[in-house]
Amino acid sequence: MRKPTICASIINNDLTVIKAAEPLVDFFEVRIDIIGDGWQDVAQQLKKPWIACNRIKVDGGSWQGSEARRKEELLKAVQLGASIIDIELSTPNLSKIVPLVKKRSKCLLSFHDFEETLPSEALRKIVKRQLEAGADICKVITYATNAEDNLTILKLILDFPEHDIIAFAMGPLGLSSRILSPLVGGYITYTSINRDVQSAPGQMTASQIHNLYKMVCR
Repeated sequence: MRKPTICASIINNDLTVIKAAEPLVDFFEVRIDIIGDGWQDVAQQLKKPWIACNRIKVDGGSWQGSEARRKEELLKAVQLGASIIDIELSTPNLSKIVPLVKKRSKCLLSFHDFEETLPSEALRKIVKRQLEAGADICKVITYATNAEDNLTILKLILDFPEHDIIAFAMGPLGLSSRILSPLVGGYITYTSINRDVQSAPGQMTASQIHNLYKMVCR
């Protein structure tokens, strides 16, 4: 089993807190939509690889500018050296931005469902759409309304063993899928920097999940 890969989401410009988390994580996620105008200064200070993300409200984000400006910020992240660019599968004109991203970065195509976890076949269709659109990494995040949803979302990783898949469920009932996802072959799991700054419901802190994997993966 490979070492679980941990990503911490950055949603402010507190570099002291960010630096403290660096030894605990493998990636940072720079939330352009939440950090705001200072995001480039934050990104340039990072010593670990980083993922650029700029979500609109319907996808769980805070971006309030135009769609053109949103994409411009993501392409700035490519130029700044982001390892991965996270783009929603629902993004208009996806076929135009994906090739631009893939010139220098990996393209992560994401899908979020903040209400439920769809049946396995529906989730597989989403991943197939992501792959057809040119995804290097496929991300499918759902909301757990019962314990069985954890098994449904984790099975998605096993259904695509030849591809890099990020899959887990949000919410209190989805906690186990967040923990288990990289242990069953998921590409990465997401954490918050600390308890006060979560970017999604149900996130553990970088410290919590680092220590947990340290015990489990000896």
